[in-house]
Amino acid sequence: MPAAAPPEEAPAEAASPWTGEAAAGVDDERLASLLRDHWEWVMRSSPTWATELGDHRYDARIPDESYEAVQARRRERRAWLARAREIDPDALSARDRVTHALFVEDLESTIAEEVCETELWSLSAMHNPLTEWSYLPRLHRVETYDDGRNLVARYRAIPRAVDDEITRLRIGAERGLYTNAETTRRVIAMVRGQLDEPLEGSPMMAPAREERAGWTADERTTFASGIATAVRDGIRPALGRYADFLEAEILPRARDEARSGVGSLPFGEACYAARIRRYTGLPKTAEELHRTGLAELGRINGAMRELGGRLFGTGDLAEILARLRGDPSMYFDSPEAIEEKARAALAAARAKIPEYFGVLPQAECVVTRVPDYEAPFTTIAYYRPPHPDGSKPGEYFVNVTEPETRPRYGAEVLAYHEAIPGHHLQIAIAQEIEALPTFRRHMGLTAFVEGWALYAERLADEMGLYSGDLDRMGMLSYEAWRAARLVVDTGIHAMGWSREQAVQTMLAHTALAENNVRNEVDRYISWPGQALAYKVGQLEILRLRREAEERLGERFDVRAFHDVVLGGGAVSLPVLEARVTRWIAEREGA
Repeated sequence: MPAAAPPEEAPAEAASPWTGEAAAGVDDERLASLLRDHWEWVMRSSPTWATELGDHRYDARIPDESYEAVQARRRERRAWLARAREIDPDALSARDRVTHALFVEDLESTIAEEVCETELWSLSAMHNPLTEWSYLPRLHRVETYDDGRNLVARYRAIPRAVDDEITRLRIGAERGLYTNAETTRRVIAMVRGQLDEPLEGSPMMAPAREERAGWTADERTTFASGIATAVRDGIRPALGRYADFLEAEILPRARDEARSGVGSLPFGEACYAARIRRYTGLPKTAEELHRTGLAELGRINGAMRELGGRLFGTGDLAEILARLRGDPSMYFDSPEAIEEKARAALAAARAKIPEYFGVLPQAECVVTRVPDYEAPFTTIAYYRPPHPDGSKPGEYFVNVTEPETRPRYGAEVLAYHEAIPGHHLQIAIAQEIEALPTFRRHMGLTAFVEGWALYAERLADEMGLYSGDLDRMGMLSYEAWRAARLVVDTGIHAMGWSREQAVQTMLAHTALAENNVRNEVDRYISWPGQALAYKVGQLEILRLRREAEERLGERFDVRAFHDVVLGGGAVSLPVLEARVTRWIAEREGA
């Protein structure tokens, strides 16, 4: 079948507020036209993300994730790639060649990982109809009555989206494609748990409870009624159908724990190779990454033994880990204490960053609790970016459930990874670079994004942000956690490891509590390859910094180095190397 033509550009009167910026900093008109047209397609295809970015043309829509729409987007991606390949990169300016290469790589790697067919079998405790749609009220801010009507329209479309997911999973099941049993059980429990709560407790009901200054009484009543009706009569029954389907049709045939990895699927080897490319941007093999992880674990565990001697009077790793896990005084005693520690860490980092960065973000970052329905099944923390129009700050979500399992010694390093100087600093700065095309400001390679955040954990020690040796032990344990990811992700998906083998490996090398380890391993199983990005990216940034320090000596400026690393957005690691190498040469010649 020939490739479909890319969808036509939206009419001028319906242009995106980003249209003028979609090709910012681009010299070549053919490339600029391609980027403008492609961004219009991205916004139409991703209406909720459009809302998040401040493009409100599609505020009454949600993404079409029907099987037919997924297949159509596959064809359209190939058409965009064909159009990009018509442009000769040798005829472009240096900066346009970088933009063109990043655009092509994003399309090529996305197309390559289509072999995984994840839409037909994948389940995740982090990304499922409950978690995705429960976040919609935070993403879609309601200020005017029209905002409210658009949100109600979206709510009314959600049942169809849930049914579309059921249909896709059923198509996959007919082909013999199933996820693993434990992840299925977790998603069922999460959805059932939320449905057992009263309607008023649903996070999707939150907009109906808020005050609406300036609205008439009829508008407030109509909006609240529309929200309640959509949730009660549409969304909750759809989620019930989803849980019933998983329980009756997926769970009985789901892969057992000895076959949790993607390697047990017919296309598993090709899928995992594509995921390695997608998440690292480098031609690495699973075996090579596994060896890197083992080597890094050995190095980091050695540092933990040395620090353990000062802290606990022992260099035995098992004893150190037992002490870190078993001493109740090292854990929080309340959700409020977790939040307070997170806010204090952010305040300390915020005060210190001008000494290490020349360019600082305008967007703020706030601490938010992971929602109760999600907390028992998800990771320790995560980050959601600010809205570029300033309507929402960056959010550092902390998991406060079971505070007695949340270690105090890990709280600072977690904040520095997820917020400042980690994700928030990098992502907010990228959003605010006016001379970059829009896709480079808001998209980017995972190895850069997560590699920077892991680099930021160690940078925080250089900045003097850790309160003491116990918090530095938390830093080392978290770095061991990311090194262990290389070992267990490749083990699960390429080497036939069971879930329990992965759990025991992480327990033996990190200080993570067992509940966190089990949630993390479930994440790696559900999201093949993503966990590889952290260490790969961090090691490359550290290598480039060492090279800069060695070549520049006293002329090395850490603020300038960080600005050049972050100044191009979340680029691929080869592009980052070229940026830093060019910067070093310029400084040498100055």
